[in-house]
Amino acid sequence: MACLLFLLLSLVGCSNPAYVSAPAAPAAGGEVRLWQDAGIFTLVGRLISSARHRVLVEMYELGRNELVQAIGAAETRGVEVRVITDPTVAVSRRAAKVFDALRIPERAYPVDDRRHQIDHVKLLIADGEAAVGGMNWGRHSDRNHDYVLETRNAIELDRLARIFDQDWDLAGGHPAPLPQVSGPIAQTSPGGEIRAMLEHVLNRVVHRVMAEVYTLTDAAVVAEMVIAHRRGAAVRVLLDPNQVYNLHAYAVLHAGGVEVRWYPVPKGVLLHAKIGLFDAELVLGSANWTSSGLGVNHELDIETDDAAAVQGYVTRFESDWARSPG
Repeated sequence: MACLLFLLLSLVGCSNPAYVSAPAAPAAGGEVRLWQDAGIFTLVGRLISSARHRVLVEMYELGRNELVQAIGAAETRGVEVRVITDPTVAVSRRAAKVFDALRIPERAYPVDDRRHQIDHVKLLIADGEAAVGGMNWGRHSDRNHDYVLETRNAIELDRLARIFDQDWDLAGGHPAPLPQVSGPIAQTSPGGEIRAMLEHVLNRVVHRVMAEVYTLTDAAVVAEMVIAHRRGAAVRVLLDPNQVYNLHAYAVLHAGGVEVRWYPVPKGVLLHAKIGLFDAELVLGSANWTSSGLGVNHELDIETDDAAAVQGYVTRFESDWARSPG
């Protein structure tokens, strides 16, 4: 099995070394913890390598050698493993071939090409923990600025597992979309829960909005930010300068009095986050704030008011803001 796994890993096209398990880093007495940038892969590797019962993965870009290896090792030790990938991503197709050869259950999400849809979800469930956010598992994803929320909350885990099963059934030819609900876990296509979540927090924000967004083009979201500013909230937005689509949003926000800056990304690096703090409510996930992200793609976001997660984001945002040009 091990020899076959190392042979097949060449299909994924990565040269990362095998993952070495890091010590567990639980949230201090809480149910959630916010992770950033390359540190996210410490969390992901730890969750997969320590799992004893289940590893459920739904990932848009899955191309990291060490994680494919860790998933294979989990199946070898008797863990229930299931993987959903997006068939439009080349490295994810290659990873799926590896899983097929290892007889690990995997399915391709049936994206709707007519709508230019993708399965943009980034979800890991391992036993009684989950990781939800914006970070892909690509070969160079650890270079990007991004966030993931680790949660042990039983209600959130149940909803996340139900969404995974919904997607697994759809990929198996048995669609059974979950009814739209209002809660801390939100999906798009099926439903419009992420847009509803963003509209809710934007409409009631009083004091502050602090957002870091890879692509911001949705007219309604941009307008709500300007309106929040006019109500008296301190609205600050960081955008990725590599996305030409952000130029219009930058201009509209700036003209509306919103403070907006370009995140200073080095060459080959992205501000890949899709995160915002609205007073004390933190919203993050896979969905860009675009018409596709909020209405076409299959996306997954999570909301929390956990004080430690909020403070962790505030600290990082203030640092990012201070070194970003206007």
